[in-house]
Parts: sequence; C-alpha cells; structure tokens
Amino acid sequence: MQADGPIQRRKLYQDVLERLMRRIESGEIGPGDPLPPERELMAAYGVGRPAIREALQAMARSGIVEISHGERARVVVPTARDLIGQIAGGARHLLQVEPHTLAHLLEARVFLEAGTARRAAEHATPADVAALRARIEAQRAPLPALDTFLADDMAFHRELARIGGNPIFPAIVEAVFQWAGDFYRPLVRAPGAELLTIAEHTRLVDAIEARDPDAAEAAMRAHLLRSDALYRRLQA
Repeated sequence: MQADGPIQRRKLYQDVLERLMRRIESGEIGPGDPLPPERELMAAYGVGRPAIREALQAMARSGIVEISHGERARVVVPTARDLIGQIAGGARHLLQVEPHTLAHLLEARVFLEAGTARRAAEHATPADVAALRARIEAQRAPLPALDTFLADDMAFHRELARIGGNPIFPAIVEAVFQWAGDFYRPLVRAPGAELLTIAEHTRLVDAIEARDPDAAEAAMRAHLLRSDALYRRLQA
C-alpha cells in the first residue's frame, strides 16, 4: 500500500548523480579514474551542462570526486578525516544555536577518549610512548602561546588515538576538539591550567608505558572531567 501525499518531482541532476554513482559503485569507474567529459555525459544522459555540473558539485561536496580547474572530475577515496570534516560547519553551527549540545559533545568525547587511552595501553610500542612524551615536551618547554599550546594539545590527543590502529578514532578526536574550540580556550587561560594539563598528560603516558589499561582509562577520564568541571566554574 502506497503512502498518501504528493509525488515529489526529482531534479535532473539527481538522476545524473544516481547514474554516475551506480557506475562508480559497480567498479566501472574506479578510484583515481576521471569521469567522462561533460559533453559525453550530456549526450549519454540527454541533459544540459547545468545538470551535469550540479551533479558533479554534489559529488565533490560529498568527497566522492575531486574537481580541479581545467581538468575532468576524478574519483577519490575519502579518508575518515575528510568525511568527518564535511560536517564541521554544521557541528559548529549546532553548538552556536543549541548550546546544551556542548554537554552531549563532551560526554561523547570522554567516552571515546577513555577508550582510546585503554587501547593505547594495550597496543603502544616504545616508539609510540616516545612520540607521546615528545608531544608533552612540545607543550612544556617553553610554554608557548595559547594557539600553539592548543595545537600541541590536540596533537597529543590525536597521537594517542592513532596508537589503537583505527584511523576513524584520531579523525573523530580531532574533529570534536576543533568543534569545541571555543570551549577549550578559557580553560587554557585559567591560572596554572597549562601545567596541570601537562601533569595529567604525563600521568596518562606513564600508565600507557606501564601497560596498565585501567590506569590509563582512569587518567584520561579524570583529565577530561576536570576540564569539564573547570569550564562550568568559569561559566558560572
């Protein structure tokens, strides 16, 4: 039984997009391959140039193809970072218009990063531990300007997430960090906040080096919850 309501008219570019996607998904056009020239697509699908270009632009926004001036669109393989980056504008807008969403975002961050800390303690090599300590030293000596400190802080958390071997984790960690950037700035400006962050990072790496997943998870959870509590006091 069909649902009631008006039948939606599809735009031409949507049909073009659907047909091109079928060719890509079937393997007819593979990663790295250029799409057929616009004139060829116009003739094959019986549509004008605007429908072709609108379909290509939609695919580019989705990270499916890459469009360079003067060249044919080319199929790409988007990374997890690319895909998550595509929703960055919408995420920041959501935090602006629905401030309570920040609490949900921070809760998600604690859940995710406590897990990445545990995985790091289970999988870290001596080289991984050395890389984490190098990130800490970049924050420590000398204590840099705010933007640099935040960049080094994000690099530490991204490095930690990388150790588990899942490329989606560091992409999400970095995205959440960037989306909530306005939240972190007042925390770093708080007296002694930089040194406290460094001490907490050091305690976390010590647990990872000792291969103690419980201690690593607890250290990360304490670090992030302390930041959350400080932010709430500063906002009060």
